[in-house]
Amino acid sequence: MEQTGRAEQLAPGLRRILAPNPSAMTLHGTNTYLLGHGALAVIDPGPDDKNHLAAIRRALAPGEWISHILVTHSHLDHAPLARALSRETGAPVLAFGDSSAGRRADLARLSGLGGGEGVDRAFRPDRTLADGETVQAADWSVTALHMPGHMGNHLCFVWGDAVFTGDHVMAWASSMISPPDGDLGAYMKSLDALARRRDRVFYPGHGAPVTDPSARLAELIAHRRSREAQILAALRAGPADAATLTRAIYTDVDPALHPAALRTVIAHLVDLINRKIVTAIGPLALDARFDLR
Repeated sequence: MEQTGRAEQLAPGLRRILAPNPSAMTLHGTNTYLLGHGALAVIDPGPDDKNHLAAIRRALAPGEWISHILVTHSHLDHAPLARALSRETGAPVLAFGDSSAGRRADLARLSGLGGGEGVDRAFRPDRTLADGETVQAADWSVTALHMPGHMGNHLCFVWGDAVFTGDHVMAWASSMISPPDGDLGAYMKSLDALARRRDRVFYPGHGAPVTDPSARLAELIAHRRSREAQILAALRAGPADAATLTRAIYTDVDPALHPAALRTVIAHLVDLINRKIVTAIGPLALDARFDLR
């Protein structure tokens, strides 16, 4: 049983505190990481929860202080506590940008598709990080990798041969991609970019460490390609809307998770439209019907 509120040693110089926000979308809760000794980086402070803030405070040993707050992306289960933690410690909040940063302009215009689940619209970092930029203290150094897909402002953080992957790669589930904040085409490119790196371990935003990154990345890429093939096969039988496609394809998923699956189906359809493989019959909206070109 995963325990919230307690700092767990994962590796020399790395601890994890589990936030008390379990759900179907967050598994046991959000992983907040404490990196280093002395001057610490907090990676993904988590939801705006006073008990989690107290747990982070309790984890500090004598002579330790928080010097940096790093945020992988601005969903409500990862980013909001950054504000309170920064006020309390004086540490700056570093991220790729606000919740609109990195989002494709054409996706931002797709208001008819809904979306925007769980986004911290008030999030503003004190300092933005560019792709490839390094942040360091006396005994740690991380490099930011811009990995859009799950969200436009999503960063991963490289620490030696390990990567903090946020919601981009997790061991227990695939990421939900929900336009307009999510972009399936960008997600697949980001997975390919991570696969070329050959890292030793991933520390995700939820769940256990990914101890075989190459195998997990190959699995995720194959899974998304399989879902795309299922969508195309279903459309060969005739036009259908996204909800009908979801019910036909996600027969292996608890129906309670179909709303999340629907968002990923929409992401696939938008990507297929961009690649001129599928077309929308009429305006692109939640109730639109789709057909092969």
